[in-house]
Amino acid sequence: MGKRKKSSRKPQGPRRKDPLETTFTCLFCHHDKSVTVRLDRKEGIAQLFCKVCDQRYQSKVNHLTEPIDIYSEWIDAADAAERETTSTRRPAASSSRPAPAAVSFGSDEE
Repeated sequence: MGKRKKSSRKPQGPRRKDPLETTFTCLFCHHDKSVTVRLDRKEGIAQLFCKVCDQRYQSKVNHLTEPIDIYSEWIDAADAAERETTSTRRPAASSSRPAPAAVSFGSDEE
């Protein structure tokens, strides 16, 4: 058994890269392909907005930033904002006992 000759193989062209998505699903209204990202590399700003619910997000960009990066930052920022609002709220008391009455000290009305 011998080796196959290299001349019998056809040269393959360069691999075709699939383009990354530029339209995404909105986190708030859940419409598909309603969120678009505009990158202004000259100004160094990216703007993300939903065509349906008019939700907006703005971020800084560099020469390596792609629209999917801005969308991911938006998801992270929305999660952080949601976590912040839930941590500032006090949870309701789960005890069925009534809260103790406030005792006032130093009152002169005795």
